Amino acid sequence: MWAAAILCGVVLALRWVPPPTTAFMMSDRIGAMWDGDFAYRNRYQWVPLEKISPQAALAVIASEDQRFPFHAGFDFESIRQAVRHNARGGKIRGASTLSQQVAKNLFLWRGRGWVRKGIEAGITGLIELLWPKERILEMYLNIAEFGRGTYGVQAAAQRFYGKDAARLTRRESATLAAVLPAPKQWRVDAPGPRVQRRRDAIMTQMRLLGGASFLRLLDDDEPTAPSRRDTRTPQ
Repeated sequence: MWAAAILCGVVLALRWVPPPTTAFMMSDRIGAMWDGDFAYRNRYQWVPLEKISPQAALAVIASEDQRFPFHAGFDFESIRQAVRHNARGGKIRGASTLSQQVAKNLFLWRGRGWVRKGIEAGITGLIELLWPKERILEMYLNIAEFGRGTYGVQAAAQRFYGKDAARLTRRESATLAAVLPAPKQWRVDAPGPRVQRRRDAIMTQMRLLGGASFLRLLDDDEPTAPSRRDTRTPQ
């Protein structure tokens, strides 16, 4: 009971207060120290949504969660597609929304266990209940990992492009979004063929979504979802 009350209070406070760190950041820091890398430092600098290029916001939606304005934390259509895909075998396909990823990155641990997924679902529902969509997007853009030890688009923009997140171009934003599934293996500064294909697919999806005007849907109380839309860029 007390743990649930504390969690609710923390989630509510994070509607307005930037997190000083996240579970993933702490895990990576501890892991680096365990490996003897005492020079390891997380790059992380919070910036408000209005100081992030709309192209960066659109790129992560196009890459990770194209139904973000329309769902309440869970994209059941993508979940059904992932279940059918995974039942056929081959590479496991996920269906996590931005809201689920925020819950996981902020509070939980890496992995695919059912216990973690259950806790993640509860926190996701709480986030969707207490935060507006703009805050969820702002949080994701600030805590997502874009490279080893590089969290958030401001730190990524400065590390890889020598500029602030507000000045990211469409192509730069798509490149950053392209590495999100595997930020420790895929490189923004030296994108391989797979990352380049994802970048190009993301840029296409950004255009199909309608460009930065798509973000205005986040302000609508009940945005209307399109009848048909691709929801995942190629892995």
